[in-house]
Amino acid sequence: MTLSFIRAFFVFVSGIVGYYIGTLLELQNKEAVIAPSLYGAMIGCLAALFLILVELKLKRVSVRGLSSLVFGLLLGVFMAKMIANILRLLPVDEFILSVSELVLTLVFSYMGAVIALRGKDEFNVIIPYVKFKRQELKEGLVLLDTSALIDGRVADIFRVNFIPGRMIVPRSVLEEMQKLADSANDLKREKGRRGMEILRNMQKDSKIPISIHEDDTDSHGTEVDTKLINLAKMMDASICTTDFNLGRIAAAQGIDVLNINELANAVKMVVFSGEKINIRLIKEGKEPGQAVGYIDDGTMVVVGEARRLIGQKADVVVSSVLQTQAGKIIFAKLS
Repeated sequence: MTLSFIRAFFVFVSGIVGYYIGTLLELQNKEAVIAPSLYGAMIGCLAALFLILVELKLKRVSVRGLSSLVFGLLLGVFMAKMIANILRLLPVDEFILSVSELVLTLVFSYMGAVIALRGKDEFNVIIPYVKFKRQELKEGLVLLDTSALIDGRVADIFRVNFIPGRMIVPRSVLEEMQKLADSANDLKREKGRRGMEILRNMQKDSKIPISIHEDDTDSHGTEVDTKLINLAKMMDASICTTDFNLGRIAAAQGIDVLNINELANAVKMVVFSGEKINIRLIKEGKEPGQAVGYIDDGTMVVVGEARRLIGQKADVVVSSVLQTQAGKIIFAKLS
């Protein structure tokens, strides 16, 4: 409602300004057949409507992107001015100097704007001053690795607000998924295509803020995990993954790790010694006489002396719960 009122007021004021300018022209040219003031009011209103249309098209432009663009333009103009001043020290014709200064300003302004927009996630620019700061948790950045995208649970976890901030997929991760999708191995090819499909669905969902980051994909010989860790350090971001080894290495270097498997283990059902549960036994255990089943959240239950009941449901009593790095294992006996 407030924006609509401001837009309507802007059109009204623009019409008045156009009418005023037309009145001035009318006083200078009293012989005009058609009153310029009416044309001025019409042009003023049309110009205001055009600006409102442009503003509506630019509503997706973020303040960070705009401030990064301004920063890049200023840096480009500054560099062009420095080089132009150096050229003026040389015995060069004034016309060539003027043309060179114009060309340098255009080139450096363009390069500065493009580079700043590509790297807008690496710094936070606050107008009217530039301020580099650590992002708060709610405003932070989360880098997704290949395993998190292939896993697919990251989108559902984000929708229930367990992953804060904005998600970013580095270009190197995207290229790794593309290589998997083109692999001759059927399993790898299926994983790569699944990851690409999940990424496309997340990009289509307007409620999930996700973007592709142009990292250094040309650095040959550098593993994707290493690039991901270096990028997380540079952007002060977290890493979302299901890769246990990547999580350990990143955590050792002071990077916040959001491991989806650890989250799944943390929210599994809590059982106590002596508690009775009903499960279906589906396979043999490692030890003689053992049978293995699973409760609803996927936790494995090892039941002693129950091999004869494989394929059937059975009431078992929990003997103990073993917590491992891979998750919980419940040991039980027949009720």
